[in-house]
Amino acid sequence: MPTRPATTAKKLIPLGDRIVVRPIHREEVTKGGIVLPDTAKEKPQEGEVIAAGPGRLTGEGKRLQMELKKGDRVIYAKHAGTEIKLDDEELLILRESDVLAKLGE
Repeated sequence: MPTRPATTAKKLIPLGDRIVVRPIHREEVTKGGIVLPDTAKEKPQEGEVIAAGPGRLTGEGKRLQMELKKGDRVIYAKHAGTEIKLDDEELLILRESDVLAKLGE
């Protein structure tokens, strides 16, 4: 996967329990070897965290620490988050609760 400039993460600072994810697009090929066009593909559900907020505030004003950090690879809910485009790069802003799993190394 080509490396993206780090400037994107510096320009976008998520608040609260939100994270910014760079979706990982995989080329989809059928069993017969046919490459599916973008319009026929499902949205990716895997991505890399490129920025994380400080954590959610409780009703008592205490900050709950985030479980996710920059560099984590995650699987998130299918229709979760808000899609944005920054510097010609498509990104997703999600709540930490929209993440289903963190992929191990």
